[in-house]
Amino acid sequence: MARKKKPDTGRRLFVLDTNVLMHDPTALYRFKEHDIHLPMVVLEELDRAKKGMSEVAHNVRQVSRFLDELMLGANKEEIDAGLPLPTPLNLGPAAVPSGRLFFQTRPLSGPVPMPLPGNVPDNDILNYAIQLQQEHPSARVTLVSKDINLRIKATILGIHAEDYRNDQALDDIDLLYSGVRELAPNFWDAHSKAMESWQDSGRTFYRVQGPEVAHWHVNQFLSQSGDASHTYVVRRLEPRGAVIELVRDYLAPGRAVWGIAARNREQNFALNLLMDPEIDFVTLLGAAGTGKTLLALAAGLTLALDQNRYREIIMTRVTVPVGEDIGFLPGTEEEKMTPWMGALMDNLEVLANTRDSGTGEWGRLATGDLLSQRIKIRSLNFMRGRTFQSKYLIIDEAQNLTSKQMKTLITRAGPGTKVVCLGNIAQIDTPYLSETTSGLTYVVDRFKGWPHGGHVTLLRGERSRLADFASEAL
Repeated sequence: MARKKKPDTGRRLFVLDTNVLMHDPTALYRFKEHDIHLPMVVLEELDRAKKGMSEVAHNVRQVSRFLDELMLGANKEEIDAGLPLPTPLNLGPAAVPSGRLFFQTRPLSGPVPMPLPGNVPDNDILNYAIQLQQEHPSARVTLVSKDINLRIKATILGIHAEDYRNDQALDDIDLLYSGVRELAPNFWDAHSKAMESWQDSGRTFYRVQGPEVAHWHVNQFLSQSGDASHTYVVRRLEPRGAVIELVRDYLAPGRAVWGIAARNREQNFALNLLMDPEIDFVTLLGAAGTGKTLLALAAGLTLALDQNRYREIIMTRVTVPVGEDIGFLPGTEEEKMTPWMGALMDNLEVLANTRDSGTGEWGRLATGDLLSQRIKIRSLNFMRGRTFQSKYLIIDEAQNLTSKQMKTLITRAGPGTKVVCLGNIAQIDTPYLSETTSGLTYVVDRFKGWPHGGHVTLLRGERSRLADFASEAL
């Protein structure tokens, strides 16, 4: 006999797992007109996680403040009836309520389908969702959790479960802005009639009009396959068309940056962004071996030492271990960060040898000491409240940062500071972060088209033929 389908009234009840609120404190306001239910075990887990200086503890304390504001002046009857939730756009005294927030105010009643072994807090959340289904047969009950295993258990028990998606910068990572646009083979034939060209301070500019211009972004690179010598960057988008500039060629050995010449088209684009004094924020994405760190350091040393645009170079990264944690490390802040900065040391050795290849061992050691004095290693744990003025800030492994952490870091930039974010979104080590929710993906999408920001996705590995073959075959 076919199972009778429940009537669908369009009403939805969302049961939130603890990790959702730990990940995004504003999740309480992200469910529009639908109701939110918080099991009592969620409040207990939040209370246990509130102590400390970590990002999770900070988020938990923020959730507690939100709940305290929502319950301000409410009595028992009002709490049982559900606290009105304002939408994110209407927070404040004049907020317009949308859904309601319900707490588990009585113990679980009624039989559950089966005894649930395993994690007790997760089982309490599942039992609460089952009870809601029994009490509201006409509504759709959804368990929202960042825990994949809990979602699997919920689906097995017949509970609809979803991941928390409101923190996603994109629905699909394939839609991420690459910073490069391929022009059609007949582009110049179709757009050359009304084109203007001029030169200013040794730079060549063109004004282009046409239907394709509407899809361009400022500081986006334009290229045609098979024509590596003529590549352009969009400088301005005007009512009369787009102003584009001929890209500076860093592929030529005579235009090397700190002895490093670009080896492919994307590296050339990256050096154009890194060396441009009008660009304050640069993001470079790419797999291991594409040259992200080497290019960022080479440009930083040239700008700081040769051109004196910046006082010093600051490099930082999130300390997420790939394997088992090795425990506490002795020494100062910089000494504790040194084991995490193997990529920095490797690239500094290359740069020292490139710049002073003819001065012998003594010259290389002297250059290495000079570089180490101008490059400072800092921990992310002590960034809050600081302001960097006239600094060249490199954030390595930025794919492991949340959008909130990324905002905290970038807003540290003071006058004359340039921020460079490097990362590979295919290698995320932070729990509950994915390619679409990474802070690096978030800033690439949000800074797209800003006149003083630029992005390039590096495609080709340039380490060695062994590394190239391993990345393809393994």
